[in-house]
Order: sequence, then structure tokens, then C-alpha cells
Amino acid sequence: MQVAEIIRKKLTVALEPDQLDVIDESHLHAGHAGAREGGQSHFRLLVVSGAFEGLSRVARQRLVNDVLREELSGPIHALAMKTMTPEEAG
Repeated sequence: MQVAEIIRKKLTVALEPDQLDVIDESHLHAGHAGAREGGQSHFRLLVVSGAFEGLSRVARQRLVNDVLREELSGPIHALAMKTMTPEEAG
């Protein structure tokens, strides 16, 4: 299974997002530290979920990191994210 698919599946189950964009940006980091042949190491996320209600930006990111803990200690080298509640997303 592709890393992006794993990310999508885990976040969908854990956060039931209204919107989830998983973008593989590995091609932008070819030749840099942490880049793997074949990509799947650098990702950008947009997650809109009611699970973020009442949480600070840092707490939201920690929640996502906890869900993806296994991948962050393995194939994911870099993970950028934007986390919003449905109200914030408009």
C-alpha cells in the first residue's frame, strides 16, 4: 500500500474529516536528506475535522502526529500540515 493511502486511511478512521488532502511532495526534495528513491517521504496535509474543535494549533498537530506515529518513525521524513475545524474552513 502506498504511504499516501495509509495516511488517508488512518486519518479518516481517527478524525472523520470533512476534507482531507494528502499531497506527496517528495519529488520536490529529490537529492535532499531523508529523500527516498521512489518518493513517498515528504507530505503536505490539509485536514478539516470537527475533532479539532477546542484544540490549539499545536494540539491539533500532535493529534495528527499521534495517529501517524508509526509512519513518522519509518517512511515519512517530513510532514507539513494545515489543520482546521469545519467552521474555520468556512
